[in-house]
Amino acid sequence: MAKAGDPARAMTAPALHSLDFALDRGSPVPLYYQLAQQLEAAIEHGILAPGNLLGNEIDLSMRLGLSRPTVRQAIQSLVDKGLLVRRRGVGTQVVHSQVKRPLELSSLYDDLEAAGQGPTTDVLRNERESATADVAAALGITEGSEVVALERLRCTHGQPVAFLCNYLPANILELDSARLESTGLYRMMRTAGITLHSARQTIGARSATPEEAARLDETAGAALLTMQRTAYDDTGRPVEYGRHIYRASRYAFDFQLLVRP
Repeated sequence: MAKAGDPARAMTAPALHSLDFALDRGSPVPLYYQLAQQLEAAIEHGILAPGNLLGNEIDLSMRLGLSRPTVRQAIQSLVDKGLLVRRRGVGTQVVHSQVKRPLELSSLYDDLEAAGQGPTTDVLRNERESATADVAAALGITEGSEVVALERLRCTHGQPVAFLCNYLPANILELDSARLESTGLYRMMRTAGITLHSARQTIGARSATPEEAARLDETAGAALLTMQRTAYDDTGRPVEYGRHIYRASRYAFDFQLLVRP
């Protein structure tokens, strides 16, 4: 437990004391679930930021007038979601909020930036190579044609979220690695006069290989979301093909379904 004057305590007290918990003891909704939902909302809205400590279960249960098992169950549900983590000698700490991305033709970098997630990018590869059969088919070019191959690791709050592998026709634009680390690929394409119009996209899920797990700071076999996308400009020309993987513990696609008339 942090002592008075301890930096950890300074992070704990202001964060929790700014929250106004509204628990309805007459509601059929279990108290642990009400508490968990309000803590999750505080994390989603940045009131509880990554690194903030919740203090111990005894202090929180006394403050809220709840039993310790109720508080423990609420905290465990958020640990299971990956929003909190219990650290020996430190306490329960906020890890991050899950990234919820709209399912539309947009740049991951732009979406994260708009959501206040503080995106950063490490360019792992930016080089020209011969197109494989699947890349050539996606881009509508001849197999063996020259393409630009990009591999990037996208992070938020210093933690990996996605590994992005993209291919572009070699003559479409010059891609500077330094610029790719400070902005999004689609933003660079728009700046170069390329008007993105539509895309064909497939979403899936699978388990992480040991190499992917190490790259994304996950355990081998952890759940990953996958996405394959071919983007087209306003003339119908394929201008980019991407194969991306995302940490399911930190990332979700968000979309609205409409009833067809």
